[in-house]
Amino acid sequence: MEFNTKNLNLYLLKNLPSAYFSGVRVSSISTASCEVKVKHKWFNQNPFKSMYFAVQNMGAELTTGVLVMKAIKDSKQKFSMLVLNQKSNFTKKATGLITFKCVEGLMIQEKIQMALNTKEGVAFWVRSEGFDETGDKVGTYDFEWTIKAK
Repeated sequence: MEFNTKNLNLYLLKNLPSAYFSGVRVSSISTASCEVKVKHKWFNQNPFKSMYFAVQNMGAELTTGVLVMKAIKDSKQKFSMLVLNQKSNFTKKATGLITFKCVEGLMIQEKIQMALNTKEGVAFWVRSEGFDETGDKVGTYDFEWTIKAK
């Protein structure tokens, strides 16, 4: 699969339908960063009229996971990958259009290379941050990924 926004959003529809139907969409991808946008709607809200925390975590996790998948594809090797741990800090109600950003793609590539060089599993933390339309941070989301070359 070529890593572009259209293919990644089709991947969501096929493989992660709960994210797709909640409105999670990849808006940009590069080697170094990934952005995902989610609009707060009735379908993805909590009883407090803001975006449900699980939807925020789906958007944030996708920014990190796409970068791990891209780094693996660029390595031309087979890997297993899995989220081992996750931490979130919610700083403001998420309403309107929320943009999740991860800018740790280059670090992820280094971890892929480390796993290839050592032939061992590697665990590492990756951060994504969510922002509302005014630029205010709504949350910080940390995911511990584990990877191992097959």
